[in-house]
Amino acid sequence: MQILVATNNARKCAELQALLVPLGHDVSTPAEVGGVPPVVEDRPTFAGNAVKKAVSAARARRTWALADDSGLEVDHLGGAPGVRSARFAGDDGDAERNNDALLAALSGVPPERRGARFVCVLVLARPDGTVAGEFTGVAHGRILEARRGKSGFGYDPLFLFTETGFAATGRSFAELSRAEKSAVSHRGRALRALADRLPALLSAAGPAPV
Repeated sequence: MQILVATNNARKCAELQALLVPLGHDVSTPAEVGGVPPVVEDRPTFAGNAVKKAVSAARARRTWALADDSGLEVDHLGGAPGVRSARFAGDDGDAERNNDALLAALSGVPPERRGARFVCVLVLARPDGTVAGEFTGVAHGRILEARRGKSGFGYDPLFLFTETGFAATGRSFAELSRAEKSAVSHRGRALRALADRLPALLSAAGPAPV
């Protein structure tokens, strides 16, 4: 199966490719297919934005397209930054400024009130633009008072993974290797949910056109 990963975020693309290729699928990026139309992410939910991106890319390139929308929800901030995670400190999407803004918003808030979760919604669209499936992954943790770790991207240095029973527990996402992060991350969990359903989706789609 040929799948277009409908994101121009190089690090996000690398995460999705690393999880999809071992499943036996050919994965292409927008750069490899001549680009995809820009999409204004103006929906109020992760699912709404993911649907919009997947459908647009699938119709433009007449191929299966996978898009995600993901972000950070912080309890003390009423679920913010949410769908505005990449633009929390401004529309330029600067990760360092976003992290600084989050630290400032939580200044003085004790650890027990800094609960947070990363949410990812993946949407797979068929070549005709219809939605084949929607898959959600969530990772729970809390926001640290200072950055930890050098790996990952976005809010990873501030997100302490706190779910019990995992080797990654007690470390920030930026302290994990790519494989360690994928095992527990919101995106990894959403993609594994997709992988579980993919055989049925492909069977329902019938044979690929010759």
